[in-house]
Amino acid sequence: MQTTPELVSGPSYDPTRHAALLSDYCLGAGAGERLLVAGGTAALPLVREVTRALLMRGARPVVRLEYPGQDDDFAELASDAVLDSIHPADLADVEALDGSLRILTPEPGTVGDAARRARLTAARAPIAAVRARKKWSLTLFPTPHAAAQAGMTAAEFGAFVMRAMFLDRTDPVAAWGEVREMQARLIERLSRADTVRLEAPGTDLTLRVGGRGWANSDGKRNMPSGEVFTGPIENSAEGVVTFTVPASYGGQMVRGVRLVFRAGEVVEASAEEGEDVLRAALATDPGARRLGELGIGTNFGIQTPTGNILFDEKIGGTVHLALGRSYPETGGTNTSAIHWDLITDLRTGGRLSLDGEVLQEGGRFV
Repeated sequence: MQTTPELVSGPSYDPTRHAALLSDYCLGAGAGERLLVAGGTAALPLVREVTRALLMRGARPVVRLEYPGQDDDFAELASDAVLDSIHPADLADVEALDGSLRILTPEPGTVGDAARRARLTAARAPIAAVRARKKWSLTLFPTPHAAAQAGMTAAEFGAFVMRAMFLDRTDPVAAWGEVREMQARLIERLSRADTVRLEAPGTDLTLRVGGRGWANSDGKRNMPSGEVFTGPIENSAEGVVTFTVPASYGGQMVRGVRLVFRAGEVVEASAEEGEDVLRAALATDPGARRLGELGIGTNFGIQTPTGNILFDEKIGGTVHLALGRSYPETGGTNTSAIHWDLITDLRTGGRLSLDGEVLQEGGRFV
Protein backbone atom coordinates (compact mmCIF):
# COMPACT_ATOMS: atom_id res chain seq x y z
CA MET A 1 0.00 0.00 0.00
CA GLN A 2 1.38 3.38 -0.98
CA THR A 3 1.16 6.42 1.25
CA THR A 4 1.11 10.03 0.13
CA PRO A 5 3.30 12.79 1.60
CA GLU A 6 0.34 14.87 2.78
CA LEU A 7 -0.88 11.95 4.91
CA VAL A 8 2.40 11.12 6.63
CA SER A 9 4.02 14.51 7.15
CA GLY A 10 3.57 16.38 10.39
CA PRO A 11 4.54 16.20 14.06
CA SER A 12 5.37 12.89 15.70
CA TYR A 13 2.76 11.19 17.84
CA ASP A 14 2.28 12.87 21.23
CA PRO A 15 0.32 10.83 23.83
CA THR A 16 0.08 13.85 26.14
CA ARG A 17 -1.80 15.96 23.57
CA HIS A 18 -3.91 12.95 22.67
CA ALA A 19 -4.81 12.38 26.33
CA ALA A 20 -5.80 16.01 26.89
CA LEU A 21 -8.17 15.91 23.91
CA LEU A 22 -9.72 12.66 25.12
CA SER A 23 -10.17 13.84 28.70
CA ASP A 24 -11.55 17.30 27.99
CA TYR A 25 -13.28 17.15 24.60
CA CYS A 26 -14.29 13.51 24.21
CA LEU A 27 -15.13 12.48 27.77
CA GLY A 28 -15.74 15.90 29.30
CA ALA A 29 -14.34 14.48 32.54
CA GLY A 30 -15.93 15.89 35.67
CA ALA A 31 -14.84 15.85 39.29
CA GLY A 32 -15.74 12.62 41.06
CA GLU A 33 -16.73 10.74 37.89
CA ARG A 34 -15.71 7.08 37.75
CA LEU A 35 -14.33 6.61 34.25
CA LEU A 36 -13.01 3.40 32.73
CA VAL A 37 -9.78 3.53 30.72
CA ALA A 38 -9.39 0.25 28.83
CA GLY A 39 -6.78 -0.77 26.28
CA GLY A 40 -4.06 -3.24 25.40
CA THR A 41 -0.71 -3.30 27.16
CA ALA A 42 0.96 -1.81 24.08
CA ALA A 43 -1.06 1.38 24.68
CA LEU A 44 0.45 1.92 28.13
CA PRO A 45 1.99 5.33 27.20
CA LEU A 46 -1.47 6.68 26.30
CA VAL A 47 -3.21 4.87 29.18
CA ARG A 48 -0.82 6.53 31.62
CA GLU A 49 -1.29 10.01 30.15
CA VAL A 50 -5.09 9.67 30.12
CA THR A 51 -5.06 8.45 33.72
CA ARG A 52 -2.91 11.40 34.77
CA ALA A 53 -5.16 13.83 32.91
CA LEU A 54 -8.30 12.42 34.54
CA LEU A 55 -6.74 12.58 38.00
CA MET A 56 -5.79 16.23 37.46
CA ARG A 57 -9.43 16.93 36.59
CA GLY A 58 -10.70 15.34 39.80
CA ALA A 59 -12.06 12.19 38.18
CA ARG A 60 -11.68 8.61 39.41
CA PRO A 61 -10.02 6.61 36.62
CA VAL A 62 -10.45 2.83 36.55
CA VAL A 63 -7.66 1.28 34.48
CA ARG A 64 -8.06 -2.10 32.74
CA LEU A 65 -5.27 -3.50 30.57
CA GLU A 66 -5.55 -6.49 28.25
CA TYR A 67 -2.63 -8.56 27.00
CA PRO A 68 -2.38 -9.37 23.27
CA GLY A 69 -4.59 -12.32 22.41
CA GLN A 70 -6.61 -12.20 25.64
CA ASP A 71 -9.98 -12.59 23.88
CA ASP A 72 -8.49 -15.38 21.75
CA ASP A 73 -7.64 -17.25 24.94
CA PHE A 74 -11.14 -16.73 26.33
CA ALA A 75 -12.74 -18.00 23.13
CA GLU A 76 -10.45 -21.02 22.88
CA LEU A 77 -10.13 -22.16 26.50
CA ALA A 78 -13.24 -21.06 28.39
CA SER A 79 -15.77 -23.68 29.42
CA ASP A 80 -19.22 -23.41 27.88
CA ALA A 81 -20.55 -21.97 31.15
CA VAL A 82 -17.91 -19.22 31.16
CA LEU A 83 -18.11 -18.59 27.41
CA ASP A 84 -21.87 -18.16 27.29
CA SER A 85 -22.51 -16.05 30.41
CA ILE A 86 -21.22 -13.09 32.39
CA HIS A 87 -20.67 -12.86 36.12
CA PRO A 88 -23.08 -10.52 37.94
CA ALA A 89 -20.09 -8.68 39.41
CA ASP A 90 -18.87 -7.77 35.91
CA LEU A 91 -22.22 -6.20 35.08
CA ALA A 92 -22.41 -4.40 38.44
CA ASP A 93 -18.93 -2.96 37.85
CA VAL A 94 -20.01 -1.41 34.55
CA GLU A 95 -23.24 -0.13 36.09
CA ALA A 96 -21.11 1.78 38.61
CA LEU A 97 -19.20 3.66 35.89
CA ASP A 98 -20.02 7.19 34.73
CA GLY A 99 -18.35 6.65 31.39
CA SER A 100 -15.67 4.77 29.52
CA LEU A 101 -12.80 5.18 27.11
CA ARG A 102 -11.75 2.24 24.96
CA ILE A 103 -8.33 2.46 23.33
CA LEU A 104 -7.96 0.24 20.27
CA THR A 105 -4.52 -1.37 20.33
CA PRO A 106 -4.07 -3.27 17.06
CA GLU A 107 -1.92 -6.37 17.41
CA PRO A 108 -1.53 -9.48 15.23
CA GLY A 109 -4.57 -11.72 15.65
CA THR A 110 -4.83 -15.48 15.59
CA VAL A 111 -7.16 -17.53 13.42
CA GLY A 112 -9.42 -19.17 15.97
CA ASP A 113 -12.90 -20.60 16.06
CA ALA A 114 -15.12 -17.83 14.66
CA ALA A 115 -18.26 -19.41 16.11
CA ARG A 116 -16.83 -19.40 19.64
CA ARG A 117 -15.78 -15.77 19.25
CA ALA A 118 -19.35 -14.98 18.23
CA ARG A 119 -20.63 -16.73 21.37
CA LEU A 120 -18.26 -14.67 23.52
CA THR A 121 -19.51 -11.46 21.90
CA ALA A 122 -23.13 -12.49 22.43
CA ALA A 123 -22.53 -13.24 26.11
CA ARG A 124 -21.01 -9.80 26.66
CA ALA A 125 -23.93 -7.99 25.03
CA PRO A 126 -25.48 -6.86 28.38
CA ILE A 127 -22.19 -5.23 29.37
CA ALA A 128 -21.96 -3.46 26.01
CA ALA A 129 -25.56 -2.26 26.36
CA VAL A 130 -24.87 -0.69 29.76
CA ARG A 131 -21.73 1.05 28.51
CA ALA A 132 -23.66 2.43 25.54
CA ARG A 133 -26.17 4.12 27.87
CA LYS A 134 -23.41 6.14 29.49
CA LYS A 135 -20.94 8.54 27.95
CA TRP A 136 -18.23 6.74 26.02
CA SER A 137 -15.41 7.34 23.59
CA LEU A 138 -13.27 5.20 21.32
CA THR A 139 -9.79 5.96 20.04
CA LEU A 140 -6.65 4.23 18.77
CA PHE A 141 -3.05 4.00 19.92
CA PRO A 142 -0.62 3.78 16.98
CA THR A 143 1.04 0.38 17.40
CA PRO A 144 3.74 -0.96 15.05
CA HIS A 145 1.23 -3.56 13.83
CA ALA A 146 -1.29 -0.83 12.94
CA ALA A 147 1.43 1.03 11.04
CA ALA A 148 2.44 -2.09 9.10
CA GLN A 149 -1.21 -2.85 8.34
CA ALA A 150 -1.56 0.65 6.90
CA GLY A 151 1.61 0.27 4.83
CA MET A 152 3.45 2.96 6.78
CA THR A 153 6.46 3.18 9.04
CA ALA A 154 5.78 3.72 12.74
CA ALA A 155 6.79 7.40 12.43
CA GLU A 156 4.59 7.92 9.36
CA PHE A 157 1.60 6.32 11.02
CA GLY A 158 2.11 8.37 14.19
CA ALA A 159 2.07 11.56 12.10
CA PHE A 160 -1.01 10.27 10.24
CA VAL A 161 -2.83 9.74 13.56
CA MET A 162 -1.92 13.24 14.73
CA ARG A 163 -3.28 14.77 11.52
CA ALA A 164 -6.45 12.66 11.51
CA MET A 165 -7.27 13.82 15.05
CA PHE A 166 -6.28 17.47 14.34
CA LEU A 167 -3.62 17.12 17.03
CA ASP A 168 -1.19 18.80 14.63
CA ARG A 169 -3.20 22.01 14.98
CA THR A 170 -2.91 24.67 17.66
CA ASP A 171 -6.58 24.27 18.63
CA PRO A 172 -7.89 20.79 17.76
CA VAL A 173 -11.19 21.44 19.56
CA ALA A 174 -11.90 24.39 17.24
CA ALA A 175 -11.08 22.19 14.24
CA TRP A 176 -13.62 19.60 15.37
CA GLY A 177 -16.11 22.43 15.76
CA GLU A 178 -15.66 23.23 12.06
CA VAL A 179 -16.36 19.58 11.23
CA ARG A 180 -19.53 19.71 13.33
CA GLU A 181 -20.79 22.78 11.45
CA MET A 182 -20.09 21.27 8.01
CA GLN A 183 -21.84 18.03 8.94
CA ALA A 184 -24.83 19.92 10.35
CA ARG A 185 -25.40 21.41 6.91
CA LEU A 186 -25.23 17.95 5.35
CA ILE A 187 -27.72 16.61 7.89
CA GLU A 188 -30.17 19.36 6.96
CA ARG A 189 -30.41 17.82 3.48
CA LEU A 190 -30.34 14.18 4.62
CA SER A 191 -33.14 14.77 7.13
CA ARG A 192 -35.56 15.56 4.29
CA ALA A 193 -34.95 12.23 2.55
CA ASP A 194 -36.98 9.05 2.72
CA THR A 195 -35.18 6.68 0.32
CA VAL A 196 -31.42 6.28 -0.02
CA ARG A 197 -29.98 4.40 -2.98
CA LEU A 198 -26.37 3.22 -3.23
CA GLU A 199 -24.99 2.34 -6.68
CA ALA A 200 -21.48 1.13 -7.47
CA PRO A 201 -19.85 -1.84 -9.19
CA GLY A 202 -21.45 -4.87 -7.52
CA THR A 203 -23.85 -2.67 -5.53
CA ASP A 204 -27.43 -1.55 -6.01
CA LEU A 205 -29.10 -1.17 -2.62
CA THR A 206 -32.04 0.92 -1.42
CA LEU A 207 -32.83 1.83 2.18
CA ARG A 208 -35.53 3.91 3.83
CA VAL A 209 -34.57 6.49 6.46
CA GLY A 210 -37.66 8.72 6.64
CA GLY A 211 -38.41 9.78 10.19
CA ARG A 212 -35.04 8.64 11.51
CA GLY A 213 -32.55 11.02 13.07
CA TRP A 214 -29.05 11.65 11.73
CA ALA A 215 -26.15 11.86 14.18
CA ASN A 216 -23.35 14.37 13.78
CA SER A 217 -20.18 12.45 14.67
CA ASP A 218 -17.80 15.24 15.60
CA GLY A 219 -15.01 13.38 17.39
CA LYS A 220 -16.53 13.10 20.85
CA ARG A 221 -17.39 9.41 20.63
CA ASN A 222 -14.95 8.37 17.90
CA MET A 223 -11.56 10.03 17.84
CA PRO A 224 -10.87 10.58 14.99
CA SER A 225 -14.25 11.04 13.34
CA GLY A 226 -15.89 12.69 10.37
CA GLU A 227 -19.17 10.99 9.52
CA VAL A 228 -22.92 11.36 9.73
CA PHE A 229 -25.03 8.30 10.40
CA THR A 230 -28.54 7.04 11.01
CA GLY A 231 -30.41 3.81 11.72
CA PRO A 232 -32.22 2.71 8.54
CA ILE A 233 -35.76 1.36 8.86
CA GLU A 234 -35.21 -2.24 9.86
CA ASN A 235 -37.18 -3.99 7.11
CA SER A 236 -36.31 -1.59 4.28
CA ALA A 237 -33.00 -2.84 2.82
CA GLU A 238 -33.49 -4.27 -0.67
CA GLY A 239 -30.83 -5.28 -3.17
CA VAL A 240 -27.17 -6.17 -3.16
CA VAL A 241 -24.08 -4.50 -1.73
CA THR A 242 -20.41 -5.35 -2.21
CA PHE A 243 -17.99 -4.01 0.40
CA THR A 244 -14.76 -3.05 -1.33
CA VAL A 245 -12.67 -2.03 1.69
CA PRO A 246 -11.29 -4.93 3.79
CA ALA A 247 -12.55 -5.07 7.37
CA SER A 248 -11.59 -7.12 10.41
CA TYR A 249 -13.88 -8.92 12.82
CA GLY A 250 -12.54 -10.39 16.03
CA GLY A 251 -9.01 -9.73 14.80
CA GLN A 252 -9.53 -11.66 11.55
CA MET A 253 -9.50 -9.90 8.18
CA VAL A 254 -12.48 -10.27 5.87
CA ARG A 255 -12.38 -9.15 2.22
CA GLY A 256 -14.82 -8.88 -0.64
CA VAL A 257 -18.03 -9.23 1.37
CA ARG A 258 -21.19 -9.43 -0.76
CA LEU A 259 -24.62 -9.32 0.88
CA VAL A 260 -28.09 -9.63 -0.62
CA PHE A 261 -30.99 -8.11 1.34
CA ARG A 262 -34.70 -8.83 1.14
CA ALA A 263 -37.16 -6.99 3.41
CA GLY A 264 -34.22 -5.78 5.48
CA GLU A 265 -32.64 -9.19 6.13
CA VAL A 266 -29.49 -10.77 4.73
CA VAL A 267 -30.60 -13.71 2.56
CA GLU A 268 -27.29 -14.37 0.78
CA ALA A 269 -23.75 -13.80 2.06
CA SER A 270 -20.30 -14.50 0.64
CA ALA A 271 -16.75 -13.24 1.00
CA GLU A 272 -13.57 -13.62 -1.01
CA GLU A 273 -11.63 -14.11 2.23
CA GLY A 274 -12.91 -14.90 5.73
CA GLU A 275 -16.33 -16.22 4.71
CA ASP A 276 -16.43 -18.43 7.81
CA VAL A 277 -15.96 -15.33 9.97
CA LEU A 278 -18.74 -13.53 8.09
CA ARG A 279 -21.17 -16.43 8.51
CA ALA A 280 -20.34 -16.79 12.21
CA ALA A 281 -21.02 -13.09 12.76
CA LEU A 282 -24.36 -13.32 10.94
CA ALA A 283 -25.33 -16.30 13.12
CA THR A 284 -24.66 -14.44 16.39
CA ASP A 285 -28.34 -13.61 16.87
CA PRO A 286 -31.37 -12.64 14.71
CA GLY A 287 -30.46 -8.94 14.74
CA ALA A 288 -27.03 -9.64 13.23
CA ARG A 289 -28.68 -10.22 9.84
CA ARG A 290 -30.20 -6.73 9.73
CA LEU A 291 -28.67 -3.27 9.43
CA GLY A 292 -28.21 -1.04 12.44
CA GLU A 293 -26.44 1.86 10.76
CA LEU A 294 -25.97 3.73 7.50
CA GLY A 295 -22.95 6.05 7.71
CA ILE A 296 -21.45 8.52 5.26
CA GLY A 297 -17.74 9.33 5.60
CA THR A 298 -16.89 13.04 5.41
CA ASN A 299 -13.22 13.17 6.43
CA PHE A 300 -11.44 13.97 3.18
CA GLY A 301 -8.18 14.25 5.13
CA ILE A 302 -8.27 10.44 5.42
CA GLN A 303 -8.04 8.99 1.92
CA THR A 304 -6.00 5.78 2.26
CA PRO A 305 -7.48 2.66 3.91
CA THR A 306 -5.48 1.59 6.94
CA GLY A 307 -7.15 -1.71 7.79
CA ASN A 308 -8.66 -0.15 10.91
CA ILE A 309 -12.36 0.65 10.93
CA LEU A 310 -12.00 3.67 13.22
CA PHE A 311 -10.20 5.48 10.39
CA ASP A 312 -11.49 3.73 7.30
CA GLU A 313 -15.21 4.33 7.89
CA LYS A 314 -14.50 8.07 8.02
CA ILE A 315 -12.84 8.24 4.58
CA GLY A 316 -14.51 10.98 2.55
CA GLY A 317 -16.29 9.40 -0.40
CA THR A 318 -17.16 6.12 1.31
CA VAL A 319 -20.33 4.74 2.83
CA HIS A 320 -20.51 2.14 5.57
CA LEU A 321 -23.29 -0.14 6.71
CA ALA A 322 -23.26 -1.83 10.10
CA LEU A 323 -24.70 -5.26 10.68
CA GLY A 324 -26.38 -5.56 14.06
CA ARG A 325 -27.06 -3.12 16.85
CA SER A 326 -28.59 0.29 16.14
CA TYR A 327 -27.84 3.49 18.00
CA PRO A 328 -31.10 4.39 19.82
CA GLU A 329 -30.53 8.13 19.37
CA THR A 330 -31.12 7.71 15.62
CA GLY A 331 -34.47 6.01 16.17
CA GLY A 332 -33.08 2.62 15.18
CA THR A 333 -34.62 -0.35 16.99
CA ASN A 334 -32.48 -3.28 15.83
CA THR A 335 -30.87 -5.16 18.73
CA SER A 336 -27.86 -7.44 18.49
CA ALA A 337 -24.67 -8.35 20.30
CA ILE A 338 -22.67 -7.19 17.27
CA HIS A 339 -22.17 -3.89 15.52
CA TRP A 340 -19.89 -4.56 12.56
CA ASP A 341 -19.16 -1.74 10.12
CA LEU A 342 -18.48 -2.68 6.50
CA ILE A 343 -17.34 -0.13 3.93
CA THR A 344 -17.98 0.41 0.24
CA ASP A 345 -15.98 2.98 -1.72
CA LEU A 346 -17.98 5.33 -3.94
CA ARG A 347 -14.96 7.19 -5.29
CA THR A 348 -14.60 4.98 -8.37
CA GLY A 349 -17.90 4.94 -10.19
CA GLY A 350 -20.24 5.13 -7.22
CA ARG A 351 -23.35 7.18 -6.56
CA LEU A 352 -25.51 8.02 -3.53
CA SER A 353 -29.01 9.31 -4.24
CA LEU A 354 -31.78 10.70 -2.03
CA ASP A 355 -35.32 10.14 -3.36
CA GLY A 356 -33.88 9.94 -6.87
CA GLU A 357 -31.72 13.07 -6.57
CA VAL A 358 -27.95 12.53 -6.67
CA LEU A 359 -26.23 13.73 -3.50
CA GLN A 360 -22.79 12.24 -4.10
CA GLU A 361 -21.13 11.17 -7.36
CA GLY A 362 -17.70 9.58 -7.55
CA GLY A 363 -17.17 10.24 -3.84
CA ARG A 364 -17.84 13.99 -4.04
CA PHE A 365 -20.92 15.83 -2.84
CA VAL A 366 -22.73 17.51 -5.71
